[in-house]
Amino acid sequence: MNAFNIIALLTVLAAAFSYINFRFLKLPTTIGLMAISLVMSLLIFVVNYFVPGVLTEAVQLMRSIDLSEVILDIMLSFLLFAGALHTDYERLRKYIAPIISLASIGVIVSAILVALAASMILILFDIEINFVYLLLFGVLISPTDPIAVLGILKEAKVPKKLEIKIAGESLFNDGVAVVMFLVLLSLAKNADSVTALDVVQLFGLEVFGGLIFGFAMGYIAYRLMRSISNYEVEVLITLALVMATHVISVYLHLSAPLAVVVAGLLIGNRARGDAMGEQTENYIDKFWELVDLLLNAILFVLIGLELLLVEYHINWLLAGVLLIPLVVLARYAAVWPAVQIFKKRLELLPGTAAILTWGGLRGGISIALALSLPEEMNRELILSLTYTIVVFSILVQGLTIKGLANRRLGMSEDA
Repeated sequence: MNAFNIIALLTVLAAAFSYINFRFLKLPTTIGLMAISLVMSLLIFVVNYFVPGVLTEAVQLMRSIDLSEVILDIMLSFLLFAGALHTDYERLRKYIAPIISLASIGVIVSAILVALAASMILILFDIEINFVYLLLFGVLISPTDPIAVLGILKEAKVPKKLEIKIAGESLFNDGVAVVMFLVLLSLAKNADSVTALDVVQLFGLEVFGGLIFGFAMGYIAYRLMRSISNYEVEVLITLALVMATHVISVYLHLSAPLAVVVAGLLIGNRARGDAMGEQTENYIDKFWELVDLLLNAILFVLIGLELLLVEYHINWLLAGVLLIPLVVLARYAAVWPAVQIFKKRLELLPGTAAILTWGGLRGGISIALALSLPEEMNRELILSLTYTIVVFSILVQGLTIKGLANRRLGMSEDA
């Protein structure tokens, strides 16, 4: 099946599942799409007993889609830009210190704790795995996924004071986590030839280079938009901005996610009302809302259908289930110190640590990073553990975050 047919099929499935969810299930869109896709995957297994060959065809179709490339190289930049475009920078700046703390130190702490927990769990099942590979697993499962978080927060009605912290962290920590993952992967592959200086230089170039480059690209786009008044051209400029920023960042070995987030924040805040007229602002917002809706729908359909490719053994499944509460506890251990440090200065609400922990959803980026691992690094085992945790995170945490916020905070959605 060629690329266009695959895109057409996924779009049809996304539209059909969206209709079923809106008409009957009435779940938050991303959760509903993933749930229906998981059910469809399970039905394919059942139908295969009566119509042999159906599973083979479905598996071949999914294998023709490189989910890691689709998420990291195609979808991620567009979705991050759409999220950053609608993020209030003034609100974000107020909480920038805890956001940076959670997106850096928090990810490191969580990754180490998850790796230690995974090593103990796997020992129970006599599964041997290099600890460095478990650190890779800890890094890829620790960051909150902006795609899952932003999509669900829109419908969960989490209080605004917490929403900006969760959304802000998710926008930045995936870029940092991807860099950490690449650095650690490089170390795992070339342990003898990589020095500490190489690690520092790679991390610094990717992160700070990405931030600076994103600002430069966003500023160029802002100046271009300010010099004209034509909504059609300005919409095209924002689209070109995302594509050019991503491609050039990858070429220069900079963090494309961080660059796109900075560019999106600049356009969404500096250009809004200054370089954009009312008509342009309306069209740009609607265009990127549509892009966000379409890509999110396709992505969560793909995540659900990925079940067809995940290799499961009973021990792997049990290990993944046992890891779920430990991953949540590791997230809490990473979040709690930052909340305590900034609690008084930022007037953080009681229950903030619990909400940040439960609202820190994992999603497609974790799966994409797991899929990017070489086979010799226990990729199938790590993918199985990751998929189990991601499914729990989106279906259970995503569905209950609103109720937890209401119970713990006891306040209205506009607080």
